[in-house]
Amino acid sequence: MSSAASTKSDRSVPEITKSKEAATVQTEEYNGDSNVGLPRLRGRKLTAALAFVAGAGFTLFGYDQGVMSALLTAEQFEDVFPQVVVDDSHPNHATLQSFVVAIYATSFSYAQLVVARIITGLGNGLNTSTVPSYHAECSPAAKRGSFIMLEGSLITFGVMISYWVDFALFWASGSSAQWRVPIALQICLALVMIIGIFFLPESPRWLAREGRNEEALAVICALEDKPRDDPSVQRTYLGIQEAVAVEARSPTGRSALREIFTGGPGQNFRRATLGVVNQCFQQITGINIITYYATILFERLGINDVKSRIIAACNGTEYFLASLIAIFIIDRIGRRKLMLFGAVGQTVTMILLAVLGSVDTPAAQIVSAVLLFVFNSFFAVGWLGMTWLYPAEIVGLRIRAPANALSTASNWIFNFMVVMVTGPSFNNISWRTYIVFAALNAFLIPVVWLFFPETAGRSLEDMDVIFALAYKEGVSPVQVSLRKDVPQAGTPEADEILGIGTKDDSERQYKERDD
Repeated sequence: MSSAASTKSDRSVPEITKSKEAATVQTEEYNGDSNVGLPRLRGRKLTAALAFVAGAGFTLFGYDQGVMSALLTAEQFEDVFPQVVVDDSHPNHATLQSFVVAIYATSFSYAQLVVARIITGLGNGLNTSTVPSYHAECSPAAKRGSFIMLEGSLITFGVMISYWVDFALFWASGSSAQWRVPIALQICLALVMIIGIFFLPESPRWLAREGRNEEALAVICALEDKPRDDPSVQRTYLGIQEAVAVEARSPTGRSALREIFTGGPGQNFRRATLGVVNQCFQQITGINIITYYATILFERLGINDVKSRIIAACNGTEYFLASLIAIFIIDRIGRRKLMLFGAVGQTVTMILLAVLGSVDTPAAQIVSAVLLFVFNSFFAVGWLGMTWLYPAEIVGLRIRAPANALSTASNWIFNFMVVMVTGPSFNNISWRTYIVFAALNAFLIPVVWLFFPETAGRSLEDMDVIFALAYKEGVSPVQVSLRKDVPQAGTPEADEILGIGTKDDSERQYKERDD
């Protein structure tokens, strides 16, 4: 291990990874009066600030998703962008309409709007690929699920706001403010995030990886609002150093991106794949049929333009309220059960939408409108925030950044695909579109059951131990994740499983440190 660590230090990775013993910052070596790396906030104030800034990013994401829903049929928007008007003489406009929504503005032409949405899409892509990882790395295991699910709720909060803003500006039919103001309001949320980030510390995991150990320990103390010698703080810190020590064994010259495609005890490829698939699954449920096209869907059910906007805004409001449920139950029920619950409910709802769509009577249309609310509820509880939480939890420290970038790319690729095909699909096969999504939702159930380990109640470093133990015993990580006898990261037993020392050596080092 010493040789591997020395090789790493030649590549500017700190000497602190040479061994677990050397990695531990001793109490007497720390200058308690030093202000280096000390967060400006502590405890609940720091936790609230993290949630607020991260939430602003995801509110922006949700707002951007929902804002186009009602604008697609707004009179002023259609006047400036006639390419989005779908009628019998322009059936191909269904594709152009879907395209401008899918790609994600001072625009005066269709091409300019396309470019503007590409730029805002890049910004949202960067936010959604970094914010969940950062927030997860700064959250305690017991509350991490609730914190990240809060981000999911704020996506729907953004969707809700966008629907009501669209409805309020619908009456400005004589001005381009009807669509320009709803789009421009996104700037406010972006500014909140830009300013707020300056008051937040770096992730303790990232700091430890960079060798800035006093700062890492200071951040952990601030997050938990406990002294540095508290057992909980020390266990968290040692678990992180354990992950850094394991990382030090990587062959010379191998990048974090290449590490994703490795197996062994770390099971990096399997873990990264779970994150990518999880994000894909969120999109193929068909949620963005409703999010992006809510107003159009209600108009397809024979509801006039004013009422369809009111119902769409109510739909967004109910969507937000339903998402709050997951915040309070995610850490008690666990990730797997919520994903399975959501998938089953979504499958049944899509089947019913297809059946009622084939009937196409006034009564069936009313029930279909209600079912769009029901689908949102199942999704909000089971899959909304889950796919921003799970990929950040399931991968290890070294590959977390590139793996989450790939999983977020998966989300956006399938987001684009689903939104892109929705317009043409409804235009060509009508209610049968729901059959396709019913099948896709049904597919989620066995995959989650067989391949998705439980992460609830585990620290991010505990997942390294779970996958290493599963590899060692030749069993599924799902089985290991459900066991109660898996040692916590930062313990001698975990050291032995991870292969960074024998249990006896680790116990000796821990005893010497305590003495």
